[in-house]
Amino acid sequence: RRVRYAPQRAKPGPEQDEVKLQNASKQIVQTAILRAVQQVSQESQQKEKRMHGSVNLQLERGKLTKKHEKK
Repeated sequence: RRVRYAPQRAKPGPEQDEVKLQNASKQIVQTAILRAVQQVSQESQQKEKRMHGSVNLQLERGKLTKKHEKK
C-alpha cells in the first residue's frame, strides 16, 4: 500500500512575501540587463554606420586613395 503525500503549498505570511519579493527583484534585474545589452548593441551599430559613412565620404573626396598611391 502506497502512502500519498499532499504537495506542500507555499506558506502564507512573511515567507511567501519574501519569495515574491525575491522573484520580483530577479525579474527587475533581468529586465535591466536585457535593456542595457540592447542599448549597447544599438550604440555599436550606430557607431559602425557612422564610421562606414565617414570612410565613404573620405573615399569620395579622394583622401584615402591618395594615401594608397604614395605607397
